[in-house]
Amino acid sequence: MSGFGREQTDEVRHGARAVIALPELGQTMRDSAARLEEASGLAAAIGLHVVDAEAFRVRAPKPATLFGSGQVEQIATSARMHDAELVVVDAALTPVQQQNLEKACEAKVIDRTGLILEIFGERAATAEGRLQVELAHLDYQAGRLVRSWTHLERQRGGFGFLGGPGETQIEADRRMIRDRMAKIRRELEQVRKTRGLHRARRERAPWPVVALVGYTNSGKSTLFNRMTGADVMAENLLFATLDPTMRQVSLPGLDKAILSDTVGFVSDLPTQLVAAFRATLEEVTAADLVLHVRDIAHPDSEAQRADVLAVLAEIGLMSGEGEDDVPLIEVWNKLDLLDEVTREDVAAEAARRADVVAISARTGDGVDALRRTVAERLLAGARVHKLAVAATDGETLAWLHQHGEVLDQALDGETISLDVRLSPDEWGRFEAKQGIRPAAF
Repeated sequence: MSGFGREQTDEVRHGARAVIALPELGQTMRDSAARLEEASGLAAAIGLHVVDAEAFRVRAPKPATLFGSGQVEQIATSARMHDAELVVVDAALTPVQQQNLEKACEAKVIDRTGLILEIFGERAATAEGRLQVELAHLDYQAGRLVRSWTHLERQRGGFGFLGGPGETQIEADRRMIRDRMAKIRRELEQVRKTRGLHRARRERAPWPVVALVGYTNSGKSTLFNRMTGADVMAENLLFATLDPTMRQVSLPGLDKAILSDTVGFVSDLPTQLVAAFRATLEEVTAADLVLHVRDIAHPDSEAQRADVLAVLAEIGLMSGEGEDDVPLIEVWNKLDLLDEVTREDVAAEAARRADVVAISARTGDGVDALRRTVAERLLAGARVHKLAVAATDGETLAWLHQHGEVLDQALDGETISLDVRLSPDEWGRFEAKQGIRPAAF
């Protein structure tokens, strides 16, 4: 990234000692201990050494510091006692709040948005991913430039319209950021068009696409590896993978299907990142089926589910009305982390529901059942049609191979007999094609 875009986060370095402060604002369905654990996991994801983590009940957020004065003193005391270089506030901070907390704690302060941007900045592996992260980072920093240049003189001329050198530098940096963001958006638009061409090419093939989504660290990449035999990075680490990966997967009754592993979601995902990663998330909206992988052993599993569905709604995948929604199956993962009684209860509940499969991606338990459920959902409503097509009618034969699954075909004189599995929609399109009305038998 450019120097002006990284001004405030260059100091976040591996091994830095960090104190985490979690403000509890209003009513929440999340467990405080689980939230502190997640914040510690986010910090660990960029190599920070968490020396203290504490939650603070904030009844009335202070515009200047977010926390109350007594709570600010507690955080500052903890930072001094543990010789911490960094204070991580697990919430969004305004530039003023960030500046005031740094003065009080005498340490660098970053908020949840800045921390997640740091992680994404380190993990983005492809050119597209790096562009998306840089765009999000520049958008985040654009409103914090005043703070970046406090070391410069800020003075005005006698008539109140001539800016001093500090303001001149700020305006120059803002212009540089705007120009760079515009350039990145143009490059990402080209990426989106290229991705659209690839998607259109896949749509011409008869292979359905299944997308994995879920909260970060829910086990998506482990399941992806289990089902495809791939070796995508899968660690007990938040945001272990960022860039989408697609592989062929074998499913019963289907010649071929494509499985796509996408970036994990997280609560309070920065809006800059949702916007920046829209091109990547478009892969999900183009899927024939979505597998929502959940860490069913996590105490905040229900809250995580709500966070994922909120992001899916934001990118247009879930309208809430049902008709245009992409079909979705919940995959209750990490059964192996549950005690025996709870595991049996969860498995029984999943068995009662048609849209849920309980598995352990790590051990493979239930994965075969998941394959069958995915195949059944993809083939739902599809019927096998026996058709006779003239051997010289290459257009019709190509269309059937592209839009259906040809199970069998045999040449009989000048006619080719085929057994083709087609969905109701594709069968309707086939019948509607002028001049393509072969005799069915």
